[in-house]
Amino acid sequence: MPDTALSREVFDRRFRERFVDPAFDTLQAEIDRLADAAWDAYSDGRKAPRTHKAGAGYADPDYDLSDDWRASKAAIEAAQRQHDEPGGPLRLLLINGSSRSEHTCPGEMSKSWRLLQMARAQFTHADDVEIEVIDLSRLSSEYGRYIHPCKACFSTAAPLCNWPCSCYPNHGQGQVQDWMAEIYPMWVRAHGVMIVTPVNWFQAPSPLKLMIDRLVCADGGNPDPTSTQGKDAERAKQLELKGWDYPRHLAGRLFSVIVHGDVEGAENLRRILVDWLGSMQLEPAGGATQLDRYIGYYKPYATSHEDLDADTAIEEEVGIAAKALLQSLRDKRAGKWSSPDTGRDPRPK
Repeated sequence: MPDTALSREVFDRRFRERFVDPAFDTLQAEIDRLADAAWDAYSDGRKAPRTHKAGAGYADPDYDLSDDWRASKAAIEAAQRQHDEPGGPLRLLLINGSSRSEHTCPGEMSKSWRLLQMARAQFTHADDVEIEVIDLSRLSSEYGRYIHPCKACFSTAAPLCNWPCSCYPNHGQGQVQDWMAEIYPMWVRAHGVMIVTPVNWFQAPSPLKLMIDRLVCADGGNPDPTSTQGKDAERAKQLELKGWDYPRHLAGRLFSVIVHGDVEGAENLRRILVDWLGSMQLEPAGGATQLDRYIGYYKPYATSHEDLDADTAIEEEVGIAAKALLQSLRDKRAGKWSSPDTGRDPRPK
């Protein structure tokens, strides 16, 4: 494939594009110094400039392990302890999959956000519930929010994909402020997950798809980067060929999916999301927790919120889905939920 290395001229131009505001005009000397330092990091390929020896518990204790990754690993381990805490609250993760927000160009909130609030209202009086929300519209409306794209390490060899993802941050490339470092623990902490999303062009909205792709490491990812000396593809292939168990790091959590559309494709996206979550061995919380609905079918987009106001049935259905998810979580905690015991997976990939 074509070489992606930049010349100093191109690198400089891209780096300085962040400083075109006249407010930076008096800071050109400082920007020159920053550009020199950034070029040095880029040309030297310093992905993880701050490291410490991995230490005990890793395949190679002497490996220089990224401080960033170590912090992400500690966060998901703490989240797992919260998830496993006996007698702790039932933890629900609500996800708004829409990129629309009144805080940026569209000028008004998404219908997904409103539907999510309808679901959330069902939990407000439950003393045994703790709620976290991932509002993916913040990728388009908030400074410094990024979910960088998956690099598909898993397709080279499963052990090359680390849990949590170690592809980012890549400081030399300027690929920093990756939101997934905060999102992974939220998924781990959750006992139940509800995704509320529109369908965009027969598919998941861009922010939701970015998160989905970056969750690949939760489904078979390697929790020990030292076992492959970081990103050594040949070592990873050898490790997989010796026998890889494809650990399902989010298995057993219950889920609900609510998809809405204006014109077409809601059914397809609902099936896609249900299949994706099931493939990671999360479990559907029941038929009532899976919805695909049309709001203002083929009516003007300009009246979509009025159409939602008029559709009282969908508000009731979302409420039923939320209550069903909560009841399933309570049943599971009480030992009344039966997860299928399929034994060893003959096709773990």
